[in-house]
Amino acid sequence: MKESSYKSYDELPLFLNAATVAKVLSVSPSSCYELMHEPDFPVLKIGSRMVVSKEQFVEWVLRHTQGGAE
Repeated sequence: MKESSYKSYDELPLFLNAATVAKVLSVSPSSCYELMHEPDFPVLKIGSRMVVSKEQFVEWVLRHTQGGAE
């Protein structure tokens, strides 16, 4: 498994493409593309390109980890 080169959310760009999301989550690019096609993933489609805003990505991670548990 690859280790993410990002050490904090502050280092992330404003919008993350599939390669960046894969790097942050330490998953393969193909797994990332599957994730980005999930209905609850906050993807923004610009033509054929898919990106996610940093804020929505962080919120999604928190909801899908113990950080979002009530």
